[in-house]
Amino acid sequence: MAYVVTDACVDVQDRSCVEECPVDCIYEGDRMMYIHPDECVDCGRCEPVCPVTSIFHTDDLPPNLAGFAQINTEFFADLGSPGGARKVGRAGADHPAVTGGGS
Repeated sequence: MAYVVTDACVDVQDRSCVEECPVDCIYEGDRMMYIHPDECVDCGRCEPVCPVTSIFHTDDLPPNLAGFAQINTEFFADLGSPGGARKVGRAGADHPAVTGGGS
């Protein structure tokens, strides 16, 4: 996994990151965006355009946000790797930790 979306994105979903992503690996949940760990090519273009500083490289995740690496990965457990967010559209769900249902 290269980049991770964290809690600052919850209920913001600016989508600047989506427009910048060359491989379409940023998927939209109901309350936040998620970066697909297998589809991300580690280009880093999403990180500087995020207006709320929600995107971090996994190596740079602050300790209090480290759990978001797992949250981003687990979001795709049922979705799999569809090869692009535009094919899927809005997922209509979020990880339980984002919805308040635990982690």
